[in-house]
Amino acid sequence: MSDAVNPYQSPETIIKSEKVVHTQGSLTETMLTHLKGTSPWLRFVGILGFIGSGLTALWGLIFFITIPILGSTWQSIPGLESFGGMSGSFTFFFGFFIFIIAIGCVLIVFFPSLFIYRFGTKIQTFLRTGTDNDLELAFKNNRSLWKFLGILCIVYLAFIPVMIIISIIAGIASLIF
Repeated sequence: MSDAVNPYQSPETIIKSEKVVHTQGSLTETMLTHLKGTSPWLRFVGILGFIGSGLTALWGLIFFITIPILGSTWQSIPGLESFGGMSGSFTFFFGFFIFIIAIGCVLIVFFPSLFIYRFGTKIQTFLRTGTDNDLELAFKNNRSLWKFLGILCIVYLAFIPVMIIISIIAGIASLIF
């Protein structure tokens, strides 16, 4: 009975491996096609990130320059001197604070954009040259991207409890005073 076919046996399929391109290491044609299709999008998103970083830096610089001017203009309007007029030092520090926040946002956007752009560029270089070093550099930038984003998430998650505690303290203080 050992030679008989078991009707309750799970079905078996023949596994056919994909064609391996020998000149490109151990990457299959399908992998290369996906990499080729991904490269332009990675470069596009990287360039958009650079543009966003530049516009954010410009926004911060404009605020740094215009907030003190607007503060002094507000004080020069007759009848509004005592109605929320801002001192020159306050407007300068407020503009500087906004500028620092903008620079922080620029850094948060710039570095992932740089890693994404480099990843796409190195994939394109690998597809053109076929050297393993280019593929290694591409994946090194991919790793750097995810490492940066992971650290950013950890900082953000650590920031949330701090803000909750500050909010609770501020709420209690507003009830007391």
